[in-house]
Amino acid sequence: MQNRFWWLIAPILLILSCKSGEKMYNKGRYDEAVLLFVKKLQKKPAHTVSLQLLPDAYAQAKRSHEDKVNGYMTSNDPLKWEYINNEYRALQRLYDGINASPAARAIVKPKDYRNAITGAQENAAQVRYDRGVDLLEEGSKGAARQAFDEFQAALNLIPNYRNSAQLRDESFQRGLVNVVVRQIEVRSPYYQFSADQFRDILIRNLQQRNINRFVQFTDERIAKNNKIQPDQFLEMRFYDFVVGQTYVDRTEKEVSRQVVVGSVKDTSGKKIDRYGTVKAKVYVVKSTVLSKGLLDYQLVDVATNNIVRTDRLPGSYTWMNQFGYYKGDERALSDEDRALIGGEDIPPPPPQDLFLEFTKPIYDQLTREMQAVYNNM
Repeated sequence: MQNRFWWLIAPILLILSCKSGEKMYNKGRYDEAVLLFVKKLQKKPAHTVSLQLLPDAYAQAKRSHEDKVNGYMTSNDPLKWEYINNEYRALQRLYDGINASPAARAIVKPKDYRNAITGAQENAAQVRYDRGVDLLEEGSKGAARQAFDEFQAALNLIPNYRNSAQLRDESFQRGLVNVVVRQIEVRSPYYQFSADQFRDILIRNLQQRNINRFVQFTDERIAKNNKIQPDQFLEMRFYDFVVGQTYVDRTEKEVSRQVVVGSVKDTSGKKIDRYGTVKAKVYVVKSTVLSKGLLDYQLVDVATNNIVRTDRLPGSYTWMNQFGYYKGDERALSDEDRALIGGEDIPPPPPQDLFLEFTKPIYDQLTREMQAVYNNM
């Protein structure tokens, strides 16, 4: 049934596809009409409608793009050569398409815009290059970051254009904001350990998030060894925290059930079950270890000593373990009782590991706040 339906609609689809070039022509979408006519002539060189309308469609498309070019030429827009380049490229696509079809080429002599494209690209690249140089000479980090984009745009237009690659890399270094993460202060009368692991994880997390290509987060020790001049300091201090606060909940309950304990026969010989009560005691031990704390941080600008951002971030982590066992007759246990039986008496992780666990939500929050600071830099 499906095949019969397809054979019915196939001729209709073919007719519609044949008219698609004409439709584009009638809608004034001349570029699309040209390419559709060319495609039809590649398959059917004698296609009447395409032969009739292709010359005018090309003329209309050519006139439209060249009018735009003339308008851009008189514009004061500094990036006008990029717009002109786009128009010439559109015209060149028509040229390439017509040249791919002998039937189309026989009735239309398209214009080759390769030289025009080259000239427009040269002018566009020169404009981007000059803008980059001017921005770089301003001397500010913000201007250097804009200069980076200008030199990259010049290279996108013409690879290896002059010394754009060198100046782009120089712009990147001059626009870079070096954020040095200082040693994290951990104050606790109960635990003696550093937050170096937290700092390492935090820096790696910040780097992997690609918050901003012009922002580089560096450990204070690495910055000193590599003589990196900080632009900002990220200072942090943990306080008011507990690691490994333990709660143990022990419960026990007595359970009993009536079960068959034997059987006897009555005077007629019929078997009669004898019931008895079996008992057991179920013990459940649930250990909960809570770790939580607060992180104060501030982002400080080195040049002005101003605080760029400061906040207090909470974090917590709860470790739990439960195990159960029974004493007495197993037959006294219900399905619910049996579900409580099992597990092991596992000790909690060491304090250092618990510390890292409760800090995970903290560095996730801190990373999001850094994104808020640098996203629109």
